[in-house]
Amino acid sequence: MSSSLRTAFPRFILQGVSASVTTHRSTPVNAARRAFTSITSAARPTLPSIQPQFTGRRFAGGGAAPQKDGFPIIPLVAIFVGGSGLFYLLVKQREGNIPERLRSKERDMSTENDRKLIASGPRTKPAFDPNDVTVIFVLGGPGAGKGTQCANIVRGYGFAHYSAGDLLRMEQARPDSEFGELIKTCIREGKIVPMEVTVALLENAMRDEIKKTGTKRFLIDGFPRQMDQALKFEQDVCPSKLVLFFDTTEDVMLKRLLRRAETSGREDDNIESIRKRFRTFVEASMPVVEYYEKLGKVVKVNSSNSVDEVYEEVKKGLDERLKLKN
Repeated sequence: MSSSLRTAFPRFILQGVSASVTTHRSTPVNAARRAFTSITSAARPTLPSIQPQFTGRRFAGGGAAPQKDGFPIIPLVAIFVGGSGLFYLLVKQREGNIPERLRSKERDMSTENDRKLIASGPRTKPAFDPNDVTVIFVLGGPGAGKGTQCANIVRGYGFAHYSAGDLLRMEQARPDSEFGELIKTCIREGKIVPMEVTVALLENAMRDEIKKTGTKRFLIDGFPRQMDQALKFEQDVCPSKLVLFFDTTEDVMLKRLLRRAETSGREDDNIESIRKRFRTFVEASMPVVEYYEKLGKVVKVNSSNSVDEVYEEVKKGLDERLKLKN
């Protein structure tokens, strides 16, 4: 290799690297490019023209063996060092464009509410003793009257009432919630939120209620909506004592929901979402009702009647099955 080619080879690499970095002058990358070019220019030696020299040793054909010149290591080392520095600055610049909460997941989960939402792994027993805590699941299609009757039961029997849907909407509205967008999408499309989120929210609410008021009777409204939720809750939180099932026709539920939509402001109170919620309940939640019926835990109430008539039927079921004092 001639001396001119050896000298031109690293210069060619440098020019290619320098030309490939195209960014604004004000960025750290542009500054790195200028520093990189300065380093490599200073490190590249100017080699004198070298004429071929021969040693005393000769080839078998009679010619002299050419002497090997030293490989130009310094320019290549400079290229490697400068390129590494440039890559580092590119990475740092990109990190600056990543949202803080994505770069620091642990920091994002530092609030108490978020830490509670992290699953602690499989449990060997429920969080609450069913002999000490009473849980009643309240099921029925959207608009079946669950919320209205739960309010009556709270007044008459001293239960704490938690709506799974309301807890999810509260979590969705919490500014630092990592589940907000997921919950919003599920509610809008009439889908079921992942059970880990719902179960954790319910357990936290029950713990807070017991701590604040000492109440150990809980109505859980609109839950479980499918079998995996039921099994997960009873395994990790507390086995249920009873399932109140409010049964009515789809026409009755639709009329009630459209009337509620006039004042509720809820995102899912529209015809499209209501139809999806009907289908979801039939496909996912009715198997839950059927499962608990086989266990003899279901009190079925015809909720097409008036509010007072429905409540009388509810009281009869509670008094007979749980011997509760109102």
